[in-house]
Amino acid sequence: MPTLTTSLAEIAGSRDPRGMLDSLGQVFAAFEDQDSGCRSYGIADREKRWFVKLAPDAATAATLRSAWRLHTAVAHPVILAPVAFTDLGERAGIVYPWAAGSVLYHPTNSHRPDRSDPSSPIHAFRAQPVPTVARVIDEIFDAHVAVAATGFVAVDFYDGCMLYDPPTATIRLIDLDHYRPGPYTVGTQPVPGSTRYLAPEERSPGATVDERTTVYTLARAALILLDEGDKESAFRGTPAQHQVLARATSADPADRHASVTQFVAAWRAAQRAVRADCAD
Repeated sequence: MPTLTTSLAEIAGSRDPRGMLDSLGQVFAAFEDQDSGCRSYGIADREKRWFVKLAPDAATAATLRSAWRLHTAVAHPVILAPVAFTDLGERAGIVYPWAAGSVLYHPTNSHRPDRSDPSSPIHAFRAQPVPTVARVIDEIFDAHVAVAATGFVAVDFYDGCMLYDPPTATIRLIDLDHYRPGPYTVGTQPVPGSTRYLAPEERSPGATVDERTTVYTLARAALILLDEGDKESAFRGTPAQHQVLARATSADPADRHASVTQFVAAWRAAQRAVRADCAD
């Protein structure tokens, strides 16, 4: 009997992928207005629930190809790993296990959410106690230590890649479709990404993107997640933690921590200082 994974190539190449998915199980969620250009579905079959992401053209197929290349190189509990991939050149498809939760920020072609809206996932996340937020940030950082160890750099990482499940306080990283081996040189085409997370060099054709760029992106994530609101005017961490993040987001890459490992070590040293002060 055909299954989701054995039929993936046929689904990805079909003019009616939704219809094919309906024949294989229950489609319980559809994401067809994504700004990435991909179309995604939640489907339950006899085995379990899955997340299917389909690329309808060559440009989007290239992003799923990049995602598969990353996942074959990097394994980490926080990074949601796919179970199947098909590459048809002009089209592609990838299957992940379904994970509970909501992405902290979910832009689409027709809607840009307000992060300050009390009903938004990121607003609710920021209302969590500081130790909870700090633990999530630690897990995100730890995952990127594993990424950097393989030579990949973070590209287009932002709060839309963070899937958080409040009941279990679990974070998963998803949609890491633009990560690539580094260092690389910025071309004439813009580097994809949220303006709130892009490093200065990512906006400069001819500039080098390397591990220091990932350091910048991770520090921006911490600054955004630990802010009390959305104006970055009420940082909930300590002065020592803010000092680490300030260095990591220096405009000149040479002024930042030289590696993700060094940055995370500095961040954790600042955390230990907080615990020591509390113990006193």
